[in-house]
Amino acid sequence: MVRLFFKWLVMAATILALPHLMTGFEVQSLGTALALALVLGVLNTVLKPLLVVLTLPFTILTFGLFLWVINGIVFWVSAQTVSGVFVENFRTAFLASLAVSFVSWVFSWSVKKEGGKIYWRFEKQGTPAKKGPAIDLEQDSSGRWT
Repeated sequence: MVRLFFKWLVMAATILALPHLMTGFEVQSLGTALALALVLGVLNTVLKPLLVVLTLPFTILTFGLFLWVINGIVFWVSAQTVSGVFVENFRTAFLASLAVSFVSWVFSWSVKKEGGKIYWRFEKQGTPAKKGPAIDLEQDSSGRWT
């Protein structure tokens, strides 16, 4: 659940950054970006599988490249349902969907879940820690530690 929440925030941050990176795409506020990320997540869960099944022959014919077009369609539909989002044309929605998909993929790849805890894949590579006691003490014949 925590990973899903962070993925939602990353998608919203990406959507909020897109107007600065491309023309023809505008988002009014952070709340609008959060709403668009939520609607996009719901439509990716509900509408996208239906579109994939309906266009399966064409997707096979294009060796899966049509899935990028479906991504653009889902992004465009979700942008049209949230007020405060302006998408100039389908080309803009397609490019924005590519950017959001890429950032979402990088986030999903860089975060792993093991044993109920979430870890970043980017860990500092260094020398492994020594195993054993941190301080080497010995007990003398009187029972004192030296």
